[in-house]
Amino acid sequence: MNRLLNHYWILVAMLFSSLAFVATVANAEPRMGQEFNKTAQVIPADDPSKIEVVEVFWYGCPHCYDMDPELSAWVKKLPEDVTFKRIPGLPHPQWEPMAKAYYAMEDLGILEKYHTALFEAIHGKNGFHGLAKYEKAAIAWVATISGLSEEKVKAAFYSFSMKNRLTQARNFFRASGATGVPSLVINGEYITSSTMAHGNSRALEVADYIIENVRRTKSSH
Repeated sequence: MNRLLNHYWILVAMLFSSLAFVATVANAEPRMGQEFNKTAQVIPADDPSKIEVVEVFWYGCPHCYDMDPELSAWVKKLPEDVTFKRIPGLPHPQWEPMAKAYYAMEDLGILEKYHTALFEAIHGKNGFHGLAKYEKAAIAWVATISGLSEEKVKAAFYSFSMKNRLTQARNFFRASGATGVPSLVINGEYITSSTMAHGNSRALEVADYIIENVRRTKSSH
């Protein structure tokens, strides 16, 4: 009996030690080369007076879908000296239909209204994963949900500026050094991701840490 009790308390002690270790890791100061890194190239911000955060994402990515609600809540609490925007990830042509959908909805003035809806249409209950891969399906979805004519949506998908915006998205992905999505680029100098930080919440904590350090550097100059 005593031996069993000893084993029991040993297991309990091991469990609490493990939990304490996990908590310590979670609260530890993020380390360069582990939870975040330098971008492959320094990327100029739209407004150099602000600290810019950019999410690199793909509508077809389930991890981006999972992170989106938490990220959106985080964005609402950002201080005035921090700006946020999204850029579609374009590491290869297969992701182009969703990049076009993003920019087309932006041009049509319906992005804010249907951003989450597009994620849900792909990943939600009864979602259609093929929507992320086929341009015709994406055009039809945008037209149907918005009530706009398919001709107007097509015009946005194939606008003169679309080619340049896709090129900019490709260049941003390359310059960021991203290896996947979702990734967060802070001030055009640092990058973190759910993979690097081992979780969505931790990635946002790492972003907060980087923002604070960039703010200190800016204020010292």
